[in-house]
Amino acid sequence: MTALIDLKNAHRAVWAAGDYAAVAEHIEAIPPLDLLDRLDVQPGQDVLDVATGTGNVALRAAARGARVVGLDLVPELLRTARQRAEGFGVVVEWTEGDAEALPYEDETFDHVVSVFGVQFAPRHEVAAAELVRACRPGGRIGLVNWTPDGLIGELFTILSGYLPAPPAYASAPPLWGDEAHVAALFAGTGVEPTFARGHNPWRFDSAEQWVRFLETMYGPVVKARERLSADWCWDSCREEILAMSERRNAATDGSLLLWADYLVTIGRKVG
Repeated sequence: MTALIDLKNAHRAVWAAGDYAAVAEHIEAIPPLDLLDRLDVQPGQDVLDVATGTGNVALRAAARGARVVGLDLVPELLRTARQRAEGFGVVVEWTEGDAEALPYEDETFDHVVSVFGVQFAPRHEVAAAELVRACRPGGRIGLVNWTPDGLIGELFTILSGYLPAPPAYASAPPLWGDEAHVAALFAGTGVEPTFARGHNPWRFDSAEQWVRFLETMYGPVVKARERLSADWCWDSCREEILAMSERRNAATDGSLLLWADYLVTIGRKVG
């Protein structure tokens, strides 16, 4: 238990590092709307956004008239979400909490959603069970997660080659973007997931600018840089990330256009 608490505290530190609000701006135009359109969120429905971050999904669900709760492990992100809610002109209940121990009664929400959030909870089976528990019979679970073979999945693969292995009970975040893995997580829960795929663009002036953005703004890379710089390994890791972005560049005008693949999971809870 002490090791798990230490791991959760480390996760808080990771996502509080850098400037996730700046990162969230690059993933707010397409994935949240993709999910909400597929779920057909209606006014008056109860929606829980798990690992809400700075509220990309929660704010848009509230703008559609839903009653929304946004939950996150990191209080710094929730402070930003509260500020953004004022700009959106919506009311959202923001709650500090853990995706692996949702502080809600069984069968509370019509929709339980997460976009690039729940996949970072270390114990996938525990998090999946919590999503199901909080969802009402007839309600739906809706998720968007980076895929293992996509841009962000490869980024985490590169980082994992330099960092210590996680505990045996912790699963790799991009596995939530693998259909077989997700189907196994929900097997026997009364939720039969269906899948679709989407692509999120990352646009920068150059590959070098993108890597500089990651190492100063994106918590997992910020923390990796801190740790690997102390071990004199960051330069090698950085070169791999830079080479990956150059290889994946789809732009033809000298700039950088990276397409990040994501998996959309929609599952209706039978009952």
